[in-house]
Amino acid sequence: MKMDIPVIDFSTLNGDKRSETMALLDEACQNWGFFKIENHGIDTSLMEKVKKLLVEYYEENLKDGFYKSELAKKLEKQEKISDQDWETAYFIWHHPKSNIKEIPNISEELCKTMDEYIAQLIQLAEQLSELMSENLGLEKTFIKKLFSGANGIGPVMGTKVATYPQCPNPELVRGLREHTDAGAIILMLQDEVPDLEFYKDGKWVEIPPCKNNAICVNTGDQIEVLSNGLYKSIVHRVIPDKDGSRLSVASFYNPSNDAIIAPAPKLLYPSHYCYGDYLNLYGKTKFGEKGARLEAIKNMVNGHGRTI
Repeated sequence: MKMDIPVIDFSTLNGDKRSETMALLDEACQNWGFFKIENHGIDTSLMEKVKKLLVEYYEENLKDGFYKSELAKKLEKQEKISDQDWETAYFIWHHPKSNIKEIPNISEELCKTMDEYIAQLIQLAEQLSELMSENLGLEKTFIKKLFSGANGIGPVMGTKVATYPQCPNPELVRGLREHTDAGAIILMLQDEVPDLEFYKDGKWVEIPPCKNNAICVNTGDQIEVLSNGLYKSIVHRVIPDKDGSRLSVASFYNPSNDAIIAPAPKLLYPSHYCYGDYLNLYGKTKFGEKGARLEAIKNMVNGHGRTI
């Protein structure tokens, strides 16, 4: 099943359409978990160069080994594979410390190009974190501060570079099995080969390839937790392709390892209150705003009144 996911034009954030764009972002985070960003400010020629160099790296260093692997041999024997993914992938850390030069046979040109791309992508990720915080009614820097951890080193940034090679028997294996992402904000650069799907309304939905170097974004588990379930992390998967290979460059804007994650207190419903106390307050405020009543109960159980 194909379905158009929300497309958010970041060029409208500074004009009279800002509130409309913010509402679209909020709706995308609440009801989709996947959306595309256009006019994001990242140099599109740089994005094209990243894709070109990563495809070349795969062709020169990984392709032959993949098709000689035990996984490929199993598929040649028509075995159904349920515990492995039809992908070749490696992970690059960017912040707080880069490991890109430790990757075997990586060229100086690819290192330099990735570093330039990630520097721009981090700015986009931080902008997204601020917009999400704003939409949640939180301080603008709430997500960034929460993710920075006790040492204040800032959020972690890393990239999974994955190629999903041409597959002779796509019905026998997943490109990437069904999962949600453990992290927070995932920004994906991909080529125009389809096969990324997410689960929505009881159906698997194909995400159309990003054209014109739009960035595909999805929200991970930590965004769902800190938003108290308002924003969702969505189950997704990759289906292998019989006719071509697919490149995915997924960069993760994640909490540092020592960050303590919890729902933002401002977003929590009051809990552990005595129902009698609620009824007493309700009797006095029945015709007032419900939000103010719930906030009063929250204050009460936080030590300003009767507790249980």
